[in-house]
Amino acid sequence: MAKKSILARDAKRDKLIAKYAAKRAELKAAGDLEGLALLPKNSSPTRHTNRCTQTGRARSYMRQFGLSRIAFREHASKGEIPGVTKSSW
Repeated sequence: MAKKSILARDAKRDKLIAKYAAKRAELKAAGDLEGLALLPKNSSPTRHTNRCTQTGRARSYMRQFGLSRIAFREHASKGEIPGVTKSSW
């Protein structure tokens, strides 16, 4: 499980991204680079980090399932993910 402080920091970033999305799009359309530079750094969408919904792990995130590889393997072996079966040949 990721540290609570890191999860809280990511939640705060997501709020900032949503708050400044319209203003950022407006400044980009106008080509105002100075205005974009004045916005908070954490309001940039590139600062968003994909995290596992269960463990909060940032590395080895599987976008299709929203889980890290470890959580994915646990759920797949229990049969909790529809359409995913263990490979055998």
